[in-house]
Amino acid sequence: MHQERGSNSNEIQLLIALKSGDRLAFEKIYQSYSPRIFLNILKMVKSVEDAQEILQDVFIKVWEKRGLIDPEQSFKSYLFQISKFTVYNFIRKLNLDKKLKTYLSLENTELYTHIEEGIAYRENDQFILNAIEELPSQRKQIYKLCKIEGKSYAEVGKQLGISSSTINDHIVKATKFLKQRHASFGAAVTLTVISVFLKNL
Repeated sequence: MHQERGSNSNEIQLLIALKSGDRLAFEKIYQSYSPRIFLNILKMVKSVEDAQEILQDVFIKVWEKRGLIDPEQSFKSYLFQISKFTVYNFIRKLNLDKKLKTYLSLENTELYTHIEEGIAYRENDQFILNAIEELPSQRKQIYKLCKIEGKSYAEVGKQLGISSSTINDHIVKATKFLKQRHASFGAAVTLTVISVFLKNL
């Protein structure tokens, strides 16, 4: 009983020192509690790497919020409470990241397909409009006739006096160019998608 009271008294002194910004007291608290906190976190996240990361976050929070510590209250309970909320936030962020990646993957696939099929053009899509305008004159004309106006290769061939194979060659090269322009535009598109995604949460 004496030893327990002495141990408790020592911890209170450590917590008082920690509260005042004593780094040595912080290190002793960390060494004393981190093994138990780590095992508790590991039970929840099932990953040693993630548990180690969360453990560090827990003790960073302890240090940053050291002024709020009440040395007379159970520090173990305080630590477990912080670790529980840190784990919940970690899981929430993990799930959000997964949803975001899925959303971006679907959006990027859709955008890529639209570019590939030549149907990404919209009147208000300044990016596509500008990219098409960068094509060589005849290629731009063929692309607009086929992909924007929806004319067949035969119709365009008759109108311009060229073969369907020549038209196909121009469409393939135009599509490749638009894909490359789209890739360079990807960062801005991704930021827009993220913004839309977050607004829909």
